[in-house]
Amino acid sequence: MDVVIGVVAGLLVLVIGYLLASVKMVRQGYQYTIEHFGRFTTVARPGLNFYPAFFYGVGQRINMMEQVLDVPQQEIITKDNAMVAVDGVVFFQVLDAAKAAYEVSDLFVAIMQLATTNLRTVMGSMELDELLSKRDEINARLLSVVDHATNPWGVKITRVEIKDIRPPVDIVNAMARQMKAEREKRANILDAEGASASEILRAEGQKQARILEAEGRKESAFRDSEARERAAQAEAKATELVSIAIEQGSAQAINYFIAQKYVEAVGKFATSPNAKTILFPVEATQLIGTLGGIGALAREAMGDHVASPPAPSKAAPPQVRGPFEPQDQ
Repeated sequence: MDVVIGVVAGLLVLVIGYLLASVKMVRQGYQYTIEHFGRFTTVARPGLNFYPAFFYGVGQRINMMEQVLDVPQQEIITKDNAMVAVDGVVFFQVLDAAKAAYEVSDLFVAIMQLATTNLRTVMGSMELDELLSKRDEINARLLSVVDHATNPWGVKITRVEIKDIRPPVDIVNAMARQMKAEREKRANILDAEGASASEILRAEGQKQARILEAEGRKESAFRDSEARERAAQAEAKATELVSIAIEQGSAQAINYFIAQKYVEAVGKFATSPNAKTILFPVEATQLIGTLGGIGALAREAMGDHVASPPAPSKAAPPQVRGPFEPQDQ
């Protein structure tokens, strides 16, 4: 009886062990390939999977999450024979576990070698200036080439990024000098453009000033001409009136012309720039008489509306002597 119990217990243990060995627990983010006597049959999804032990086994455990592969530094000769050091990273994700497990021997090494060779091919066909200024274009070209090559392996290349491009020190120094010269050139061009614009504005301002000045002179000349015309008209009118008075036999009109010329002559003596002191005889009585004649002429021209001035006293006028006449003792 005890022997039977022991055999049953042993069989029970074997069954439990067999069941435990047949249960395959797959973690999230992974897939297992299941082989039947070494031949691939199916893929175990995340969770509990039952495959009879000894008949089915796990072939490879494939990581289905997006992974990063670091591409080591590479020495690349560019199209213009410049030696540069380049490194980068590749982001990829396995989409088909069976292909990733059985279509390529070592997935990581294969992707690494593929990225390295294409990195040399793409960047070696470009010049140094293009390498430094067209990283996005390089990344896009590498992504297209590597993704197309890894498609049969069930792998999707999501991104390819160039981390660093390090030219030689002498080339870096030459580029720094070139950049400095270019910036100085731009600064000189901007200074020249500023000076040119300043000269143009200054010339425009002078032009406008000359135009305004010419217009001012034109307006002034027009007004002077108008003033002279009016003065000439007034003079002509006065001359006409005096001529009419002379024709009518008025002595005051003759006195008007004499007094006018006399006053103009005296004024010229007073405004002479070369004369400091002038001594000449002045017949004051004749000048006063002439001015009186002018007043009488004005009264005759105006009519009776102008009041007659008071009659001068009959006292003898004061005797005016010239500067060279002898004085009374």
